Amino acid sequence: MTREPIDVSAYFAQRHTQMVEWRRHLHRIPELAFTEHKTARFVADRLTSWGMEVHTGLAGTGVVGIVGSGDGPSIGLRADMDALAIEESTDAEPRSEHPGVMHACGHDAHTTMLLGAARYFTDHPPSRGRVVLIFQPAEEGGGGAAALIRDGLFERFPVDAVFGLHNV
Repeated sequence: MTREPIDVSAYFAQRHTQMVEWRRHLHRIPELAFTEHKTARFVADRLTSWGMEVHTGLAGTGVVGIVGSGDGPSIGLRADMDALAIEESTDAEPRSEHPGVMHACGHDAHTTMLLGAARYFTDHPPSRGRVVLIFQPAEEGGGGAAALIRDGLFERFPVDAVFGLHNV
């Protein structure tokens, strides 16, 4: 079966405004390590609304979304969700609604980027294999990755490789 080429740039350009709204929303509700309840709910609600298989509660507040079949290679895409215990010193919008906590390290953007990837893959699932989208709690010194692994992340959702990034 031949697939039509996808203009990925156009796909994301059409969703730019929505993704900016997600990032601004996430920036307003920063949460410290293992307390990312609002963030996890926001993520899980989006993934569920797109028809993705969703698993919550890993390492407490972690979220995993699955798209594709188990037939073929499996890749993991990972983003962190937690914020830092820092007072936001600007009055610019969007602004943290939680005194003494802010997304000073870009995790609101990381979560938004992975949500964008999740949306893309639900609209364009892989023809073989699957994508495991890992929304990790407690990256900022909280041991979130180790907690996910102890909670059986890779036993439950085996992957051949994991990719992540940090924009700051």
